[in-house]
Amino acid sequence: MRLEPLLQQVLDAYPNDVKLIMKNFPLSQHKFAMKAALAALAANRQGKFWEFHDRLFKNAASLSDAKIQSIAKELNLDMQKFNTDMNDVALRKLLGRERQEGEDAGLKGTPWVLVNGKHLEEQNLGSFKKMIQSELKS
Repeated sequence: MRLEPLLQQVLDAYPNDVKLIMKNFPLSQHKFAMKAALAALAANRQGKFWEFHDRLFKNAASLSDAKIQSIAKELNLDMQKFNTDMNDVALRKLLGRERQEGEDAGLKGTPWVLVNGKHLEEQNLGSFKKMIQSELKS
C-alpha cells in the first residue's frame, strides 16, 4: 500500500502530536473486502493485526477463503480462536459502525485520510505537515 510509508514519515515527524487510527471501510464491489476486514480484526485479537493486514494487501489479487486461512496459519494464529472470532457478531457490529462512520465522514473510497476529521486531499508529506501544523495552532 503506497500510503503506509508516507504515514510512517508523518508519525516519525510528529511522534508526540500525531496518532494514527485505522478504520475499516470494506467496499461492496470487492468480493472479499468484508471477509478480509473480519480476518484482520480476528487476527488483532491475537496481536497480529498489522501483519495480517500487510499480507492481505500483498495478496489482494488472489484473496479467497483458503488464502485467508493460509495467512492465519503462516502467522501461527490459534486457528480455532481465529475462526470463532471471524464469526463473532461483535466484530461484525464493529465493522458496521466503522463503515457508517466512514459514510458519515463522506468517504468515497479507500484509502481516505482525515486529520482531525478534515479530509486530506493531497496525500504527500508537505500536505500532511501543512494540515498538522494548522491543527496544532488551533
